[in-house]
Amino acid sequence: MSLQADFQKAADNVRKLKAKPTDDEMSELYSLYKQSLVGDVNKADPGASDAVAKAKWDAWNKKKGMSKDDAMKAYIAKSKEMVAKYGVAS
Repeated sequence: MSLQADFQKAADNVRKLKAKPTDDEMSELYSLYKQSLVGDVNKADPGASDAVAKAKWDAWNKKKGMSKDDAMKAYIAKSKEMVAKYGVAS
C-alpha cells in the first residue's frame, strides 16, 4: 500500500473511533493531518480571542518544517495508537 493510501485509511479510522480522544491527542492528530495535507501553517495567527482556533494554529505551527511525508508517517503511527486505545466502530 502507498503512503497516501495508508494515510487515508488512518484518517478514516480516526473518524470511526469509539470514544473521543483527549484534547491533547486531538491536537496532535489535527496538527499532523494539516501538515500532511498543506505543509507549513499558511494562515495568520488567530490571536487569543478564539481559544480553539489559537490552540489548533499553535499545534500546527509546531510542525513547521516537517515534510508532508514525515507528517503522514507520524499521523499513521498516532492513529494506530488511538485505534489500539479507543477501538474503531464497524
